Amino acid sequence: MRIKVTGDGPYRVTGGVPLSRQTIGVDAQGQSVEWREGPGFDHGDVYELCRCGRSGSKPFCDGSHERVGFDGTETASREPYLSQAGEQDGPEVTLTDAEPLCAFARFCDADGQVWNLVERPGHGDDVVREAGNCPSGRLVAWNLAEREPYEPRLEKSIGVVEDPAQDVSGPYWVRGGVTVEAADGGEYEVRNRVTLCRCGASANKPFCDGSHAAIGFRDGL
Repeated sequence: MRIKVTGDGPYRVTGGVPLSRQTIGVDAQGQSVEWREGPGFDHGDVYELCRCGRSGSKPFCDGSHERVGFDGTETASREPYLSQAGEQDGPEVTLTDAEPLCAFARFCDADGQVWNLVERPGHGDDVVREAGNCPSGRLVAWNLAEREPYEPRLEKSIGVVEDPAQDVSGPYWVRGGVTVEAADGGEYEVRNRVTLCRCGASANKPFCDGSHAAIGFRDGL
């Protein structure tokens, strides 16, 4: 299973990676608290996902990138996550944070923000939950004793994110360690959670930087 970033074109997915809707669920206060799995998409062993945000067949590519002159130049760092992340040690868990990877899913804001919770005794489980729900993997909670990450168990799959609380469509949530290959043939670090831009506006391509919220991106489905 592999995702190939094509030059100024779509993501070419091989290996029959499962594809489904994933919706950010909120509580009565509007805080992001859960993921709600939606229906799957019909696809073959190989399929192409829109990267420019302009396809009329979203989430699949229809060639619109050529019509609009999409610039898909990749600018994201290829350094390993831990080389990009800062570290915050609390009494129960450690939190690492690579801010450039933020996809604006806002699970980190619930219950007083995860950066505050990590400092408070009795909130280790809250930190693990909020960091684990972060789709981009910006946030990772770590066991203090073994220095092992608390990672959710995710099958290899791609989620097409919807964010009704913000009335926008979010990124592609790549789960379970699917390889992402750059247009030049290099590979990004294989991780359990990453988010790929699908609105075309990210300044950290191929990864999402939350631009879908700033531009009010909707996929129209």
